[in-house]
Amino acid sequence: MPVGVSRRLLTQEVWLVLALSLGASGVSALISFLGVLTSAKPISGQTAVIVGSRAPGRPWLDLTWQIFAVVTALVPVALVAHLFARGGESLRAIGFDLRDRWRDLGRGAAVAACIGGAGLLFYIAAHASGVNLTVDPSQLPDYWWRIPILVAVSAQNAILEEVIVLGYLNHRLDQLGWSVRSATAASALLRGSYHLYQGLGGFAGNVIMGVIFTYLYRRWGRIMPFVVAHTLMDTTALIGATYLLGKVSWLPS
Repeated sequence: MPVGVSRRLLTQEVWLVLALSLGASGVSALISFLGVLTSAKPISGQTAVIVGSRAPGRPWLDLTWQIFAVVTALVPVALVAHLFARGGESLRAIGFDLRDRWRDLGRGAAVAACIGGAGLLFYIAAHASGVNLTVDPSQLPDYWWRIPILVAVSAQNAILEEVIVLGYLNHRLDQLGWSVRSATAASALLRGSYHLYQGLGGFAGNVIMGVIFTYLYRRWGRIMPFVVAHTLMDTTALIGATYLLGKVSWLPS
C-alpha cells in the first residue's frame, strides 16, 4: 500500500484513473456496439475506423489535430506517474523504463510475432462468422505525415494501454489484496471492453490477449516488452492495412 494512503482512497484512485482513461473508453465502446446491434445492417457489413481524418481537405489542420490527440491521450499515463510518485513509487515499479532495453525489445518482438499472427487469423474468422465489424485501421489521407502519425498513434496506444491496464491496474489490485486470478480477469476484461466497438471478435480476442499479457507480465515483472509488442502489432496493422486493404482478397474490406 502506498505511504499514507488508505484502502478506500486507493480504491477511489483506481476508479478515477479508469474513468479518465480506458474505463471510459470501455463504456463508449459498449454504447457504440449497441448502436451496431440495433442497426438494420448486419454486424459484418458495418465498418469500424481506428484512425481517420480530423479535418478532411485541410492537411495542416488535420496534422495539428492528430498530434493533439496523441499527446492528450497520454495524460492519464502522466497522472499515473504522478500518483506513483506521491506514494513513494515510480513507473519503475511496473517496469516502464529502459534498464533492460535489449531483452525487452527481444521479448516484445517475439510476443508481437506470436500474438499478432494469431490475432489476424482470429479477426478473419470472427468476421467470417458475422460477429465482428469490418475493421478499417486507417483512413488518413495520403499526405507526407500519414506514416509518422500512424507510428505515433501505435506507440501512444501501446503506452496508454500497457501502463494503465497491464501495469497500473494489476499493481494497484495487488496492493488492494486482490487474488492473481481476479486481478488478471479484471485487467483482461477491461482490455476487451474498449475493443467492443469492433464487435464480439474484437472483445474476445483482446480478453484472451489480456490474459496472456498479464501472465507474462507477472513472470517478467516488466511492461516494456508489451509496450514494444503492442507498438509493433499496431504499426504493422495500421500501415499494412493502408496499403493492402481492398487489394488482397483474404483481408475483409
